[in-house]
Amino acid sequence: MVDVEFLGPINKEAMKVDISNLSQLSEILKNDEQVATWLENCAVAVNDTLVSKKDIELSNGDKISLLPPVCGG
Repeated sequence: MVDVEFLGPINKEAMKVDISNLSQLSEILKNDEQVATWLENCAVAVNDTLVSKKDIELSNGDKISLLPPVCGG
């Protein structure tokens, strides 16, 4: 199981999923109306390290963070 957290304006409770890579998570989240619109614009971090590939292998206890773009000043 891995923990998935949704930061900023995504406004969704964290969840636990039994997956082995980010491609599997992407497939799950594509079907979630609350998250699907954010997927193409979010940065993704695994254990607080930004990643750019979906084929990264995940281990039990890993933390995945979806980071939407934000405006700041």
